[in-house]
Amino acid sequence: MTAVWRNSGWVLLGSALILALSLGVRHGFGLFLPPMSAQFGWGREVFAFAIALQNLIWGLAQPFTGALADRFGAAKVVIVGGVLYAVGLLLMGLSDSPLSLSLSAGLLIGIGLSGTSFSVILGVVGRALPPEQRSMGMGIASAAGSFGQFAMLPGTLGLIGWLGWSAALLVLGLLVALVVPLVSMLKDRPLPSLGGEQSLKEALREACTHSGFWLLAFGFFVCGFQVVFIGIHLPAYLVDQHLPATVGTTVLALIGLFNIFGTYTAGWLGGRMSKPRLLTGLYLARAVVIVLFLWAPVTQFSAYLFGMAMGFLWLSTVPLTNGTVATMFGVRNLSMLGGIVFLFHQLGAFLGGWLGGVVYDQTGNYDLIWQVSILLSVLAAALNWPVRERPVARLQMQEGMA
Repeated sequence: MTAVWRNSGWVLLGSALILALSLGVRHGFGLFLPPMSAQFGWGREVFAFAIALQNLIWGLAQPFTGALADRFGAAKVVIVGGVLYAVGLLLMGLSDSPLSLSLSAGLLIGIGLSGTSFSVILGVVGRALPPEQRSMGMGIASAAGSFGQFAMLPGTLGLIGWLGWSAALLVLGLLVALVVPLVSMLKDRPLPSLGGEQSLKEALREACTHSGFWLLAFGFFVCGFQVVFIGIHLPAYLVDQHLPATVGTTVLALIGLFNIFGTYTAGWLGGRMSKPRLLTGLYLARAVVIVLFLWAPVTQFSAYLFGMAMGFLWLSTVPLTNGTVATMFGVRNLSMLGGIVFLFHQLGAFLGGWLGGVVYDQTGNYDLIWQVSILLSVLAAALNWPVRERPVARLQMQEGMA
């Protein structure tokens, strides 16, 4: 760890701060579902659809913002993303209809997140570190960034209680605007062209004809489905179980706190063990945690245990998945290829967030979505097991010639 910080400490710190702001604010969106739905008389589907749309737009934009970061450096991409994110929050605070909510929380914030989150930022980290330190560096950036998810939740809840949901979103918009000056810490430059290197089209063809790439992508779909469903709907689910609203906030904060340890541990283990096999174990562990949570009586204690356990498994998939992509295909197109894999994560996120609202409005509970989450965990474990973490033939030839 010391060597990683010594080589790229400034880049890691900037990456962590940007991720902390970007993901920390996003992690608290579920807290706005009850007050906004109550004020405007919406069902839960309206808010859930807007956040689901946000995740879909985020995923659809990610390959393009990733490709731009790979070719021209991440700085411009992060600046534009930070501005759009901040404007989206300001307009979300002024929303008074399903359409305005979808355009602000869905479209603008979705595009903003694509320029300020994992695929672009971890691409910066991947280019800044040698291969043997890459998984650890991604784990450190993700873990430090996860602190924002822990720290921002109590602050967000306090802002809603103090100022109301609308003014709270305006304050969060000003906070996200701090991403723009933080860009100076990244010091990212596109890798120089050495001649005879892959074109964008060739990189896409190579990845799209590799079975491991698609297995990782479909496995990541499950991660998105689960984390967005839980992030949006868990506070309301716990209120339905007759627990105080503060319990849901505390559980989300615990998820953010234990996510720090989980992502760091995943990055550390990923440098020593097979990352696809670790992903298999991680998804199976998620299935077990959800089954135990649903099987036991829902109390404050069981909810907190669920938050701690799920937090440890929350975004541990990110350094492992991105690290596997970097090992297989190299880092020149890492932000773009990671963005394509992340698109599948966000397709799952769209369905998890939206279907949670649909199922609840139709049935009055979330039972079906919990059951689907368990089955998807088992499927993701099976998909990641056969992935082989080794460089493609092109990289093996380059290493042989070096």
